[in-house]
Order: sequence, then C-alpha cells, then structure tokens
Amino acid sequence: MTRLSVAVLSATLLLCAPASAQFRPPTPEQTAAAEQDHQAMMDKLGIQELRPGPSGDEKAPNHANIDEALANPYPDLPDPLTTKDGRRVTSAKLWWNVRRPEIVEDLEREVYGRLPKNVPKVAWSAKVSEETLGTTPVIVKRLTGHADNSADPNIAVNISMTLVVPKSAKKPVPVLMMFAPSDFPMKPFPWKPSLGSGANDPPPVEQLIAAGWGFVLFDPTSVQGDNGWGMTEGIIGLVNKGERRKPDDWGALRAWAWGAGRGLDYLQTDPLVDAKHVGIEGVSRYGKAALVTMAFDPRFAMVLIGSSGKGGTTLLRRNFGEAVESLTGGEYYWMAGNFLKYGASKASFGSMNPGNLPVDSHELIALCAPRPTFIGYGSPDAGDAHWLDHQGSFMAAVAAQPVFKILGAMGLGVPDDYRAAVMPPINSGLLDGQLAWRQHDGGHTDAPNMKYFIPWADKFIHAP
Repeated sequence: MTRLSVAVLSATLLLCAPASAQFRPPTPEQTAAAEQDHQAMMDKLGIQELRPGPSGDEKAPNHANIDEALANPYPDLPDPLTTKDGRRVTSAKLWWNVRRPEIVEDLEREVYGRLPKNVPKVAWSAKVSEETLGTTPVIVKRLTGHADNSADPNIAVNISMTLVVPKSAKKPVPVLMMFAPSDFPMKPFPWKPSLGSGANDPPPVEQLIAAGWGFVLFDPTSVQGDNGWGMTEGIIGLVNKGERRKPDDWGALRAWAWGAGRGLDYLQTDPLVDAKHVGIEGVSRYGKAALVTMAFDPRFAMVLIGSSGKGGTTLLRRNFGEAVESLTGGEYYWMAGNFLKYGASKASFGSMNPGNLPVDSHELIALCAPRPTFIGYGSPDAGDAHWLDHQGSFMAAVAAQPVFKILGAMGLGVPDDYRAAVMPPINSGLLDGQLAWRQHDGGHTDAPNMKYFIPWADKFIHAP
C-alpha cells in the first residue's frame, strides 16, 4: 500500500464510518502490517501499480467528481436477466437455476470472495436477564458464539451479540439484527439523528420494541477486524491458519455476513424469536455488510440498508464520489483480492477499470429478490456526503427491479430505465413494493427511516 493509499484509507474511514464508530488512526506498526498485506495481494495478482483514489474533500485538487454530467463513463450495466449464453430470463425457474448462480459466482470470484469450505462451527452460550429499555420491560440475552479453533488454537474468534425482546410478548416476535456494538444498555452514541424531521423520534431500538419486535445488536468486529493489518487474524485468519488470503478468498464484508448467518443459526433455536422473520440492518460499511448478508443468505427475511455507498448499493461503474479506486487502495480488505484488478494501472494482465467488472451492485440487490429490501440514504446537506452517490444507488435499485417483478414481487413502481432514473424528493419514499427506497432529511444514519421501515416490513410479515 502506498502512502497515498494510507491517506485515502484514513479519509474514507472518517467519511464512511457508522455514526457509532470511534475512529482511531492506525499505529505505525499497524500501518506497516496493512501495507505488507496489501502489497502481498498485489504481488499475487501481478499488479505493479494502482490508480489513486479521489479525495473526499470537495475542496482538494484531486476531489471526487460530483458532476452528474461526468458520472457515467461506463453507462451500460450487465443485464441481470440475460444468461451468459445469451438466453433471456423469462421465468422464475431460469432465474433460480441458471442466472442467479451465474451472478453469485461472479460476485464471489471478483468482488466479495468465496466462503471457505472449512469454515468452523460455532457454539453459542447465553446470559439471560430481565431489564428495561426506556420504561419497557425486556428480556435480554447476552450471547457469545465460540468458533471452533482446534485448527489453530492461537487464533480465537468469539462472536458477540445481544438479543432484546419485549417481556410482554405472548408469541415469538420478528427480530431485526443490527450491525452495531453489542453493549446493552447501549453506550452513548447517536442512535437517532440530531438533524432533520426524525430528530424527535424515539431511538430505533425503542421503536422496534414498541412495535412488538425484538432486535439483535451484532458486533461484526468480533468476527473480523475492520482493518487490513488483521487479515491473518479473526475468522479469516483462523480458516487460513494465520496465512495470507488467496485472491478469491473472502474479505471482511463477506466474513461479517457469515458471522450474521451464525447469529441467525442461534436465533432459529430461540423460542422467543419468530425465526421466519429475522431481518438484517446496517449503516455505511455496515450497510454494505447488511446487503451482502441478505444477498448471500436466503434465510434472512428482510433488510434495511443505510447509506451504503460503493461496495453496497451504489453502482461500481459510476464516477461520482467514492470510487472503485477508493476501495482497491484503501479498504481493500473489505473485498476479495481479485477486486484489486479493477483499480490497476500497471499489471501483468494490463490495465482494467470498473467497466470490466462482470457484475455490478444492481445484481447484488437483485439477489435479495423477492424478499423485502429497503434502501435508504440521508441528505448531503445534513452530512450524508455526496461521496456516497445517492443517485448511483437509486439507479442500481431501478436496474434491479425487473428481477423482483419476474419473481412475483413489486419493484419501486417506476420505469425500468435506470439511465433516466430520477430520485424522488427527500422525505417522499417509494414504499409500496418489496423493493423500497427512501431518502430522509437527516444525516449519515438510517434512524429517520425506522418509523417507515417497521410498518412497511409488517405489511409483508402479515401478508398471506
């Protein structure tokens, strides 16, 4: 990793960190370890040099593009409803049997990485108590999932999550698993926005309990660190016995999604939980992780994706705000090693760019179909930066909706032409179908969307 790449990493950590994150600059030793890991992957791929990513500072000379006229250098997206041998997908059967597996293969190999075959089993333990959330009595289960580390006893992975359900519930409740610190009571951090029309709303977790839901606080960093210097540790390091990744091995996003799946394994055994109606939620990098979780694990029933940007709902082909180069030179560890190829300027295989990707984010969204998928963003004026490319996410959602429709679900209710897609006004969502969109007037949070997400999801939970 070059010094420029480390600067990009620090900038994007600040821009894209969840509201709960406390950014701590890496130590010199950690920076050196990340550089070595990054360089080792470049060497495996035959990459001599990566293109530098843009700055998130809109006043910097190399600032990221926010001019819509320059935003679509690769305007043609891969068609999610055309198979690799040229067949048009006109039935659910052809989608499930042929096209969906093709998209999964491309996303695993080139973007997020493959789940290893030797991933360990997880054994859960629980500490149960009766407490209050606000003034509401709740049952709290503090859970630890111990990953079998007999393959490498030097690496321990103990997954941390907390389940909270209303004490008054007479039957199993739907649950929203939230990527967040697992502490309960929650440590002081913004569980609700300070700006916009949602500023006076109760915290999202209180809204969920009041609506008869439960929630899970799932700590993804207990599965895999959110950094490049720890790639020989965590679940990735455990599976690799402390060795470095291969180019198609999973990155942190896929590892976090795997961990959420193990959490769901536990929830499916808990009599307090309606196991058929467990959703997943996250903001920013955890919004990316929530989408990846939903796309690859069909057991999750619904998803709320907040401000996810590149690597999440935003089109990778777009030149607006955060770029593919921001990831290949910065948070490369979120992705498969192969993803670095699309930021290479000098390599043994030649120069590649985002237009060479065989897939894009609209197809990741399409893997969620026909399950309820709610995509949300905030307002750039309130702090949900242009860096996230709200328009690029809306275009991706529009491009994904034909898959929802062919599977019998309703899309956004707008024309399928993603090139002409125009976002609805802020605070006026598209919430009629299983694919939903809403941009609120708050900042880098999905809290103002919670009061819309709950009734929207309830509609599908109670549908015949």
